[in-house]
Amino acid sequence: MLEMFSYSFMVRALVAGTLVSVCAALLGVSLVLRRCSMIGDGLSHVGFGALAVAAAMNAAPMAVAAPVVLAGAFLLLKISDDAAIALLSTASLAVGVLAVSMTTGMNTNVYSYMFGSALAMSDADVYMSVALSAVVLALFTLCRDKIFAVTFDETFARACGVRAEAYNTLTAALTALTIVPGMKVMGALLITGLIVFPPMTAMRLCGSFRGATICSAAIAAACFFAGLALSYSCSAPTGATVVAVNALAFAAASMKKPR
Repeated sequence: MLEMFSYSFMVRALVAGTLVSVCAALLGVSLVLRRCSMIGDGLSHVGFGALAVAAAMNAAPMAVAAPVVLAGAFLLLKISDDAAIALLSTASLAVGVLAVSMTTGMNTNVYSYMFGSALAMSDADVYMSVALSAVVLALFTLCRDKIFAVTFDETFARACGVRAEAYNTLTAALTALTIVPGMKVMGALLITGLIVFPPMTAMRLCGSFRGATICSAAIAAACFFAGLALSYSCSAPTGATVVAVNALAFAAASMKKPR
């Protein structure tokens, strides 16, 4: 274990990956309860399309992806339909693949955005992940009670004076800000695992929103650490290993009767 973290790239992967995992798990509780978890999948595909186009144009990938994913979040929030999310996500993926195949080709950078490359993160990637995660954690903590109210009964929340539309928009924006660095860590095709598995596992173990939220964050951090260590030991892809560990945790929690 000590040998693993003697490498700077492992430390960078641990810091960025843990922060992204915790943010995704916190937001995932609300998204899963509202049956909107596929919004994360749709945003990751939109992000991949933006990253691929940016790479084809020799532009800064993350600088291009962040506003595009934010715009996609607001659009998906408005349409909020499974078929529309599927159309947007597959169209974005197709645009990305076509843009890359007609210019730079399916090189290593493109595959890293599709399947993740946590071990190849630079200091700049880590700084961006820390900054975005700090924003997400701060805003989620400040607005947790309102997000809780809107998640469980939006109509009642509106009647109590809660600006439900504003908090729905905030949740979508925070999800977008989590997806952007998450694509570097986990890849566009695997980031949804961080949004879905920890909350689902936590809900098997906890009976309250607060308990599920805290448990989800803890499970996400623990599973990322275990997945990172296992991928190092077995020379396996980090993103896929982390998702596999999350799946095993969910399977173990599913043996307990839901509360």
